[in-house]
Amino acid sequence: MEIVSLKTENFRLLAAQTVEFSPEVNVISGANAQGKTTLLEAAYLLTGLRSFRSRYDRELISFGGQEALVDGQVQAAGRLQRIELRLSRGRTRLIRQNGVRRSSSEVTESLKAVLFSPEDLGLVRGPASGRRKLLDSAISQLRPGYGALLADYARLYENKLRILRDWREKPSLLDPLEEFSRSLCLYSARLIRYRASFAARLAALAGPIHREFSGGGEKLEIRYETVSTVTDPTASEKAILEEILQRQEALSRAELESGQCLVGAHKDDLAITVDGADARTFASQGQARTAALSLKLAERELFLEETGEAPVLLLDDVLSELDPFRQEFVLNRIGGGQTLITCCDEATVSRLTGGRVLRMEKGRVV
Repeated sequence: MEIVSLKTENFRLLAAQTVEFSPEVNVISGANAQGKTTLLEAAYLLTGLRSFRSRYDRELISFGGQEALVDGQVQAAGRLQRIELRLSRGRTRLIRQNGVRRSSSEVTESLKAVLFSPEDLGLVRGPASGRRKLLDSAISQLRPGYGALLADYARLYENKLRILRDWREKPSLLDPLEEFSRSLCLYSARLIRYRASFAARLAALAGPIHREFSGGGEKLEIRYETVSTVTDPTASEKAILEEILQRQEALSRAELESGQCLVGAHKDDLAITVDGADARTFASQGQARTAALSLKLAERELFLEETGEAPVLLLDDVLSELDPFRQEFVLNRIGGGQTLITCCDEATVSRLTGGRVLRMEKGRVV
């Protein structure tokens, strides 16, 4: 898989331009605030049609502009394809694939990418939401129906939460509560099976990568954590549902008293240990960075196993806080597919990877 070319118009601070990429390593260099990360963001939009920096389309349109365009030629599934995303203020986004109007879910089945940004350095020691996002983003690219399942779960969760918060003022809200609880448990069972399977495969790949990354001196282990009554998260949906319903019954009164949803897949997490110690508490800054990068590199290998094609690897300022040994390890691992990597020291990266250098100034590749 690769991004052959990328055309942008009125996208944040980027100039109107068409950028062509090498099918191997692309080193996006330049001083701070010149648009390196923004170019990476535009490339990422071609995969899931979502930004990794903003929730709202209006924030992606340049100041004073009414419409933005991200238009890419991509090589995926053995053929050249065109993905076009047009964003407008006050209007629904327009998505076309090969000239035909599409939905977001239809386009996400084409190009796949693995992203590592500075925010991912908090993946190991940060809140559980970041680790759930890792799982959900990856699975959504590999399993087309997963995104819709997540969206349905989110709607059920919000409806149930509204009932739990407002039932004292309006007791009639309690009438559908049992049905919402059961539905949330059912969707949790489905999400749990997806996540448990992916987490097990991720753990099997990340361990050896981390051992090599750390010079053979550390052991990384990952364990999926979900509703406490679930004894086997890889069991049948029916078996998992029965165990979640047990937990739901036990905590129903506590939910009413607290006004919170206490049971469901929204509380899932990945337990990460380094040499047997909880990484969230005891990992050093260097160990946390190494573990986070190992997870992302493992995600890339899992995509390759699953699809037979290496996903596009997007690395944003990944080298700045790594020592020379770890920098060289990362750069030696990014071959075998297309990589877009932002950095300030283009000479080192280009020398070690042989990559094509794209220098950015004032939002333009010069």
